[in-house]
Amino acid sequence: MKLTSVLAVVVVAVGLQTALSQFTVGGWLIFDLVLVGVVFAALQWGAVGGMLAGTVGGLLQDALSGGIVGVGGLAKTLVGFAAGGVGTQFVVAKPYARAGILAAATVVHRLIVLALVAIIDQRWPGVAWTAMLGETAVNAVCGYAAFHITEALPGAVARGRARSRSSLSRRQW
Repeated sequence: MKLTSVLAVVVVAVGLQTALSQFTVGGWLIFDLVLVGVVFAALQWGAVGGMLAGTVGGLLQDALSGGIVGVGGLAKTLVGFAAGGVGTQFVVAKPYARAGILAAATVVHRLIVLALVAIIDQRWPGVAWTAMLGETAVNAVCGYAAFHITEALPGAVARGRARSRSSLSRRQW
């Protein structure tokens, strides 16, 4: 696990969530890019990376959102650990398989948050299934794009370097 890489993913995810949060105010688009970053880190660097990303990202998101501090951190930590465990136990190499894990993690995360809020408030808040399924779809699409970009980026960089070499290099002799 690379600590700086995990923290960089979390900082980028929190920054994007904060920058794009104006679209969630009207309620027409719900997404959780911090959760996408947590699952991304968990699938890249294992359960420990997922736990670290979940703890830091969840606490940062809780502090910035103004809700109950710790609920999102605990939920994202649990989801990051579980996603990292699934990613290490099974071969999850393709972006669509990773997006499927992200979709399942989104549903589990939302149910954990609802359960924790119900325990704290002593009443069940109810589940908005359409909003949760919309969030799942948006998170899965964002995760698919992130996984696909990180899979395709090294090959694109190598092709760019190969094109920029001179035509009479030593390797072609």
